[in-house]
Amino acid sequence: MNIWGLLQLGLATIIFLLAATAAKQWAVAPHLGKVVLALALYSAGNLIMLRLVRDFGMASAFSLSAIIQLVAVNLIALIYFGERLGLVQGAGVLLAVVAVAMITLGPAASGR
Repeated sequence: MNIWGLLQLGLATIIFLLAATAAKQWAVAPHLGKVVLALALYSAGNLIMLRLVRDFGMASAFSLSAIIQLVAVNLIALIYFGERLGLVQGAGVLLAVVAVAMITLGPAASGR
């Protein structure tokens, strides 16, 4: 993935994080404007992801996006919203990060 792809991925990630935050705000205090904002942000993020899939392939685009969002969304949930993960949940997040990293980096490690 080149620098332009990484910038697009970063932008999509920021948009998805804003969408997730808007969705959580809606869950805490439901309001039509919050759900419309969340849906608009998710739509914008997915439009960027479509471009990334076309340019870099589905496996690369979605794997990188998934791991970045997994970590970032959990940080927002834990730090900003004060949520807590149990031991099993925390282990699951850690294993998910390792799994996606292995999927993403696997072809490079095997010389493909």
